[in-house]
Amino acid sequence: MGLENQTDVIEFFLLGLSEDQELQPLLFGLFLLMYLVTVFGNLLIILAIVSDSHLHTPMYFFLSNLSFTDICFSTTTVPRMLVNLQRQSKAISYTGCITQLSFVLLFAGMENFLLAAMAYDRYVAICTPLHYTSVMKFHLCFLMILFSLCISIMDALLHGLMILRLSFCTYLEIPHFFCELDQVIKLACSDTLINNILVYTVTSALGGVPLLGIIFSYFKIISSILRMPSPGGRYKAFSTCGSHLSVVSLFYGTAFGVYISSAFTESHRETSVASLMYTVLPPMLNPFIYSLRNRDMKKALRKII
Repeated sequence: MGLENQTDVIEFFLLGLSEDQELQPLLFGLFLLMYLVTVFGNLLIILAIVSDSHLHTPMYFFLSNLSFTDICFSTTTVPRMLVNLQRQSKAISYTGCITQLSFVLLFAGMENFLLAAMAYDRYVAICTPLHYTSVMKFHLCFLMILFSLCISIMDALLHGLMILRLSFCTYLEIPHFFCELDQVIKLACSDTLINNILVYTVTSALGGVPLLGIIFSYFKIISSILRMPSPGGRYKAFSTCGSHLSVVSLFYGTAFGVYISSAFTESHRETSVASLMYTVLPPMLNPFIYSLRNRDMKKALRKII
């Protein structure tokens, strides 16, 4: 039988990390633990910032939004994977797949913009410290968050609507544990030229511009730090952005790893592991990075615990 358009009744099948039935309970326990650590760790960060008046600053305002985004980002993918592991089923409905895909794009975009906003905050704090309070006012921080949210929602809706115009055929296996945009487009049996152009254009714009902003901010930050006469002052200035730099490296490093692995390997297990590094590990590790490297955050967490 030839390829048949079944868009009205189709289901996608998420191949996940392993097809070995004996590994399913182990994977379920591992990802459940990782998800609980992610949610609990980021909730602690938010609670610490809200409860400590010393942390009511732009840097921690952005950090609390980043923690909330990390919770949502992880919740978009991991619970569905846990349900599939528990039921020993790989199926996800057409509507569920498009919805999950859109939310992944939304929260990934939010994280991207938030990291850029945090880099700008550190740039103002280190390069123009005397003007910090006059520049980084609350309404500016709120507008930056609102702008990031609006752009991310538009991006998610645009890609979601463009997926809806595609027709899908009988072979609908996705080599991931969640519905990933590129993989869903590859499964379409209709013309995907517009979708591919849109993916490359929007990804280059919405991913490249914040990344260039981060690079420019840190170029100016490093230049300012090197001009400081005191070694102690240089260390103190660099330590204020060390946690953010670690999170940026983790987020973009794993994101680039996903696309490099998908371009050079045909193994669905390797691409699934790469996607795991991008969607699950950064949200889980971000609270540890900020709590272990930040003295003020340590104090706030001690008060809570």
